[in-house]
Amino acid sequence: MPAAVADVARRCGIPLFQPASLKDPEVRAPLFDVAIDVLVVAAYGLLLPQRVLDWPRFGCLNVHASLLPRWRGAAPIERAIEAGDPKTGITIMQMDAGLDTGPIVSMTEVSIEPRETAGSLTRKLSEAGATAIVEALRQLACDGIVSRKPQPSEGVSYARKIEPHESVIGWRQPATAIERKLRAFDPAPGAYTWLGGERLKLWSADVVSRSSDAAPGTVVAVTPEGIDVVCGEGTLRILKLQPAGRRRMSAAAFLAGRPLRIGTRFSEIPPGETPTDAR
Repeated sequence: MPAAVADVARRCGIPLFQPASLKDPEVRAPLFDVAIDVLVVAAYGLLLPQRVLDWPRFGCLNVHASLLPRWRGAAPIERAIEAGDPKTGITIMQMDAGLDTGPIVSMTEVSIEPRETAGSLTRKLSEAGATAIVEALRQLACDGIVSRKPQPSEGVSYARKIEPHESVIGWRQPATAIERKLRAFDPAPGAYTWLGGERLKLWSADVVSRSSDAAPGTVVAVTPEGIDVVCGEGTLRILKLQPAGRRRMSAAAFLAGRPLRIGTRFSEIPPGETPTDAR
């Protein structure tokens, strides 16, 4: 699916370059024939070569989805939710050769609500980012310069990209951590567990106050409200889930077609595989 900016460029007859990489000098050469004032980067995911950084007259501005220097890197939205941050935001920064290390032009705070998912937070940050970058460009057009300040040296953290193995739910983790993971990985890549030979994605859950001596992953209650599962610390009530090849559904809808017995266990691994260390 083409990016929205590419679609607008085509419809408006604006020249469009879409090189797979900017490392090759021959690929970059046609770009540098175009004199530009500023380059705006959003969700690019790669470091720009120094020659590209030096190309625009006023440099390159990046729309980054965190309050820098917290969550530099590839997955700031997911990592903020996963960590339980109460807020995040948009940073407009002047790009340099480092990974999200350039000076700050502006910052806009955005709250992370208790039920926030990566999808809903992305939409909020997209709106905040659009407003912030337009304001920065307006300032640049009016004043010929944007104010900026160095990032603080303290509070640096890195939002590493989401690896495939992280999608597996480790039931020995605290219920609060699992609940945040479900929201952080919604809509992609999703978080999953095994029930017998079936892989289930879990999309929504609550942390409930229910004590049990059962092993992590054990079902200790099945009600119309949800499926209560013991975790390494606390209990998780599964509210929405998705069997393989099916749509998302409520726990009640799932139970209507497949009753679960108390004592059934969810697993981190499919049948026949050897258990590994707790994730």
